[in-house]
Amino acid sequence: MFHLQEFLKQQQAQDLYRTRKVCEGQQGPRQVCDNKQVLSFCSNDYLGLAAEPELAESMRKATEKYGVGSGAAHLVNGHSYAHHALEEELADFLGRERVLLFSTGYMANLGTVSALLGRNDSVIADKLVHASLIDAAKLSGAKLRRYQHCDITSLEQRLSKAGSGKRLLVTDGVFSMDGDIAPLNELVSASRGDASALLVDDAHGFGVIGKQGRGSAEHLGCHDDIDILVGTLGKAFGTFGAFVAGSDDLIETLVQKARSYIYTTALPSAVAEATRTSLRLVKQADDRREKLQVLIKRFRSGADQLGMTLPDSQTPIQPIVLGTAVQALSVSRQLASAGILVTAIRPPTVPEGSARLRITFSASHSTQDVDQLLTVLERCG
Repeated sequence: MFHLQEFLKQQQAQDLYRTRKVCEGQQGPRQVCDNKQVLSFCSNDYLGLAAEPELAESMRKATEKYGVGSGAAHLVNGHSYAHHALEEELADFLGRERVLLFSTGYMANLGTVSALLGRNDSVIADKLVHASLIDAAKLSGAKLRRYQHCDITSLEQRLSKAGSGKRLLVTDGVFSMDGDIAPLNELVSASRGDASALLVDDAHGFGVIGKQGRGSAEHLGCHDDIDILVGTLGKAFGTFGAFVAGSDDLIETLVQKARSYIYTTALPSAVAEATRTSLRLVKQADDRREKLQVLIKRFRSGADQLGMTLPDSQTPIQPIVLGTAVQALSVSRQLASAGILVTAIRPPTVPEGSARLRITFSASHSTQDVDQLLTVLERCG
């Protein structure tokens, strides 16, 4: 069938073959994966809320009330009070007129971009944006123009070559593989104009940085200037799902046109109810965010003492760029043999020549965990 064996052999030969680990128990620094106890540094559970007992209890009670499944799409009869209340509470938290829930961040980006743009329009994207935004641009039929990572001069060049149609600038808030923050103030200035708008996918900033965890734009002082804000709930919030926040006109347009919203089953109401509890905890989680910064600084200081050069990231994402897929896999396996779980990230997830270890921290980690990681990294050379 389609010569699939040839493709799989090629993936293996190029050290790009991917495999899944079977993990047991709750999310947390210590897990059992493939029947082996590991200390994990590769989860996006940045605040350590995925295993929070209060969230579990909230979901249990909501399951008794709403059942397990939502049963239908939001526009049929799958839109419950829990969904509606979460949307309103998120909108209030973010200072937006409305919020629309999606089942995943991938679906939020696909639905939003394809609903707003067409063949005569342009998407101007940072070269390192998440794959979902690239796929969204292709699905919309708009012309995709990519500027050099966080390079405003390159962005302006791409803008100048865009046609007369609508122009949507898209960027991650915190870049998922590098951990750096987009220059959002400059992007806001560049997006000014009747035919332009700015979409920020803040999947890895939402809940983690900014006042009360409002994200990258709040952190940089331009929160009110972002036209379209996308956030996920399965990372710092510890639950599942995603949302788009913006004006009433934007959200109503998505309700009418976003295919990944219209034609899919709503996420379970119990998940939405647990996320309402999570939102309350995130607002109060300054201690968790402060602890994250302590862990990040400790790791970066220790890495510097070991002679490692790290990208400029002050977020929980701390990559060690090694170069080839072979190198990244080799070090990842050495760490695994010492009981440390860090995933090797290889092309096409990252550009050729920049395969890496993507180390991520959670407020559930301890300083002793960080020290253990540094000790093993030193042993790996």
